[in-house]
Amino acid sequence: MRIWAVIVAAVLALAGPGMAVTGPESAPVYVMRHLDTPEGQRDPDLTERGQKGRRALAEWFQGKPLSVIYVSNFRRTRQTISALNGERQIRLRLYDPADTPALVARVKAETGPVLIVGHSNTVPDIVEQLGGERPAALTHPDFGDVWTIDGRTTRRDRLTY
Repeated sequence: MRIWAVIVAAVLALAGPGMAVTGPESAPVYVMRHLDTPEGQRDPDLTERGQKGRRALAEWFQGKPLSVIYVSNFRRTRQTISALNGERQIRLRLYDPADTPALVARVKAETGPVLIVGHSNTVPDIVEQLGGERPAALTHPDFGDVWTIDGRTTRRDRLTY
């Protein structure tokens, strides 16, 4: 086992600060709830504030590699990533928000950084099942947080918009 630790350390040292070494243990997974929507509608569009948040999300991801984005088949999740994806043309994958274990299995099989855009009732489970610290339950006004899970830590950032 020690030889593998030496090999991994050597690869990381050779990669340098400008190169990413990806894999299930090193590639971050970003999890967020879709951006602002009106309350009480089944499949609403983003509000005007949510539309502004799309640009903030694209700016937040500047300089961060991203291989794939998982979205549910709701307008609000696809609209949330439209500015980011419009700039970068990242692969989109649909997932069933009622099947978090299947989503987590798919994400764990990815080899690069992943963004998951979920919902208030799915984000805490997704973060926890990916090995992160479970966030508190989300309420309707809880928009604009991004959890980063990198295998060692969970960090929560708030988009400014």
